[in-house]
Amino acid sequence: MSRIHSGHKGRSGSHRRYPITKPEWVTATPEEVASQAVQLAKGGAGPALIGQTLRDSYGVPLARMVTGKRLTVVLKEHGVASDIPDDLQALLKRVVHLQRHLQTHPKDLSNRRGLTLMESRIRRLARYYRRRHRLPENWRYSAAGAALQVE
Repeated sequence: MSRIHSGHKGRSGSHRRYPITKPEWVTATPEEVASQAVQLAKGGAGPALIGQTLRDSYGVPLARMVTGKRLTVVLKEHGVASDIPDDLQALLKRVVHLQRHLQTHPKDLSNRRGLTLMESRIRRLARYYRRRHRLPENWRYSAAGAALQVE
């Protein structure tokens, strides 16, 4: 897979084994995993951090193996899923940080270019999520709106 705004091709990574089945050594039930995930989500953690916490602290290698559903689906069923996808939320947070930096350092042209590239990445990702109905059709990126959504 190639990178969006660079000439590099990227790297291949490891892959999970194909049949996603629950290992014998995992003793957690789907209800326990779901309740722990909901509790972590109410504390403000996103699905990636929830999965990492479940793996490191509770010994659940993959929540999907135990529950049979993706973690975002489990959170959505319990009504604690965020309305903006995590990758888009992370990009918005980075954009807000860069905007604050550029207010104090207006001549930092390399970061201004980085901000422009990041904003185009947000628009591209938002278009994808609008097509997949994960974002409302009228959702549009704006610099002021990004600061409000991150806060």
